[in-house]
Amino acid sequence: MTTTVSKTEIKQAVEHRRNFAIISHPDAGKTTLTEKLLLYGGAIHEAGAVKARRAQRHAVSDWMELEQQRGISITSTVLQFLYRDYWINLLDTPGHQDFSEDTYRTLAAADNAVMLEDAAKGLEPQTRKLFEVCRMRDMPIFTFFNKLDRPGREPLELLDEIEQELGLMTYAVNWPVGMGDRFKGVFDRRQRQFHLFERSAHGSKEARDTVIDLGDPQIEQLIGPELYYQFKEELEVLDEVGPELDLDAVHAGQMTPVFFGSAMTNFGVELFLEAFLDYALKPNPRESTLGPVPPTREDFSGFVFKLQANMDPRHRDRVAFIRVCSGKFEKDMVVSHARTGKQVRLSHPQKLFGQGRESLDDAYPGDVIGLNNPGVFAIGDTIYQGEKLEYEGIPFFSPEMFAYLKNPNPSKFKQFRKGVAELREEGAVQIMYSADESRRDPILAAVGQLQFEVVQFRLQQEYNVETLLEMLPYSVARWVGGGWDALKQASRLFNTVTVKDSYGRPVLLFKNEWNCQQVESEHPKLKLSSTAPVVSGMEPEDV
Repeated sequence: MTTTVSKTEIKQAVEHRRNFAIISHPDAGKTTLTEKLLLYGGAIHEAGAVKARRAQRHAVSDWMELEQQRGISITSTVLQFLYRDYWINLLDTPGHQDFSEDTYRTLAAADNAVMLEDAAKGLEPQTRKLFEVCRMRDMPIFTFFNKLDRPGREPLELLDEIEQELGLMTYAVNWPVGMGDRFKGVFDRRQRQFHLFERSAHGSKEARDTVIDLGDPQIEQLIGPELYYQFKEELEVLDEVGPELDLDAVHAGQMTPVFFGSAMTNFGVELFLEAFLDYALKPNPRESTLGPVPPTREDFSGFVFKLQANMDPRHRDRVAFIRVCSGKFEKDMVVSHARTGKQVRLSHPQKLFGQGRESLDDAYPGDVIGLNNPGVFAIGDTIYQGEKLEYEGIPFFSPEMFAYLKNPNPSKFKQFRKGVAELREEGAVQIMYSADESRRDPILAAVGQLQFEVVQFRLQQEYNVETLLEMLPYSVARWVGGGWDALKQASRLFNTVTVKDSYGRPVLLFKNEWNCQQVESEHPKLKLSSTAPVVSGMEPEDV
């Protein structure tokens, strides 16, 4: 079945769609901001509660039990809500640095990024790292300085830090009046109005604020003469010295619109949301083997950016998250699978909302749909109708920690094998194997220790398999360009061990960067890469 749909219908749908991913350092308030955006979008009635469900005291977006225990986000979820005739797709990402690869995959499906910072701390290491990922894709970046109701750094200093360290021009869309105990509200430069903060707001409902025009004579009395004159000086600097808002520069990832507020109390969240709709990039053309594919292309296409096993443990399901790139998705449509060349019927599509799901009949560019995945899809797969195309693949990055994963209970072999295969498939961790066929224990390859803990926790919780780890003394992995043939021609290699990834390709493990550089200098013809090549038509080997 080929879907027939008009370009006009698709164009109208694209105009009313926006999506973004939030990037931040742990503890900057990302989960709180996510909840408050949903609150204003009407998707939840009270912070921590999903509409039509019993109240939950954990965040809507943090559904895994381990996340709730730790109070951190370690998986990516998708949350769609309607706000003023716009469908907004919020791609929530892990805040923990051990899961930066999952964040990278999610950013590949986003059109915009929101960089959330703690106003007391400014730029932090994880934020810098994720910013570089955004820069690789020239993504528009919106900055939200959070926790203004607590003591923080000077706002001008925070802007200067972004400009100096990230090389981004800044444009303050709103400006704070005071901070911490003296925080009185923000000034909206778009409307030239003050939004005064009510400290009684506790944050579970929409924030109420008092709106007063800039020229109103009572404003000086309301915020106090000292803060008023400090504000006037800072606003003068912004208006006279600061740059004008340049949306072309914003869309090219060269200028960041900056917002100030407090997600915990909801203050400034709605101001951000309204400006975001005006400034954000709508779904855009995406690079493919046919060149840039516009979202208004009549033929449907999309790609898999995430797989998740056991979102509903009762049904032992596996869900593929697919970003719609062009055309219109319709339930039960038949598409071509670019990697395998097979035809696939897309039955039982789901609209995802954290752990909750409901069936959907159609979707448009910018939307994310969930599809049951009985081993059909892999991360980076393209599905399409019409002329064959493939979107740019999503590479695997170099892990930094390695350990044999051992199953001490032979009677649990089938569950162990299934669990490892499914967790590898969804990208929870990379799986490698010893080149020595006599050792069949899989090697977990991760960015950080928490990934190991999550894999072991999920194997226990979801597959009823206890496991043991045997740590390996390596911290650097490099894929071998040219594969096994190139490796054979390189003669003997010192200070390295050879393993193979889940696709059977050779990977060299080194104890440190110095060992890696030594091998590269001794074997200049050997091409080593820190990312795994993306190859169409390859199937992972059996676990």
